[in-house]
Amino acid sequence: MISSSESRLKLIELVQSERLHPLLMPDKTKDKYFSLDLSIHNPDLQNVDISSASSIQRYIELKRDQKKKAIGFGGYLEERAIYRRSQQFTPSTDPKQERNIHLGIDFWCDAGTSVHIPLNGKLHSYADNLGLGNYGPTIILEHSIEEIRFFTLYGHLSKASIENLEINQLFEKGQKIAELGTTEVNGDYAPHLHFQLVIDLGDYLGDFPGVCSKQDLQEYVKNCPNPDIFVI
Repeated sequence: MISSSESRLKLIELVQSERLHPLLMPDKTKDKYFSLDLSIHNPDLQNVDISSASSIQRYIELKRDQKKKAIGFGGYLEERAIYRRSQQFTPSTDPKQERNIHLGIDFWCDAGTSVHIPLNGKLHSYADNLGLGNYGPTIILEHSIEEIRFFTLYGHLSKASIENLEINQLFEKGQKIAELGTTEVNGDYAPHLHFQLVIDLGDYLGDFPGVCSKQDLQEYVKNCPNPDIFVI
């Protein structure tokens, strides 16, 4: 496991040295993206039913129209109230155990949007993570740059995205690997891609925590650096 700050910085430097392929909509340049705040600090959400995927979707579409841009993104280390609707994030009465800190970046756009691999990799694992608030269909890729090994996680995909896959299957930079799923299959969210950078995946297969509690935050930050370097 890479645990030192120096090693994490080296990983980020190595990734930045790569010519990355856009994750979504290859014809959309960075100026088509807009920052979307779904944190507890956004006063706009006081008037949105955050327990409803359709309400969140309407809010995102409103922001998209206002900005005249195609893809809302953001969320790294955001504290969000949206997870309170699911017991898997609030497993006990101890507020310290509540998982509400988001560990990846979300890209909010239409179901069916194609997902492309930003750099060469191979299939580590995949799964359909069922349940309210879960990932739904999920793919994890393994990458190596020089001596650094790391993983990228793609959550909230379509069911078709995890059909006909083979472990250790190779993918080339820019290759389409999936499509975004609908609310019915993606854990009951407005359609989006959850993208996460993970250094040490441990024993996980097709899954890895995308949300953590405040008391565990520092350990997860060490293992899941900010993936904003992948925002083209």
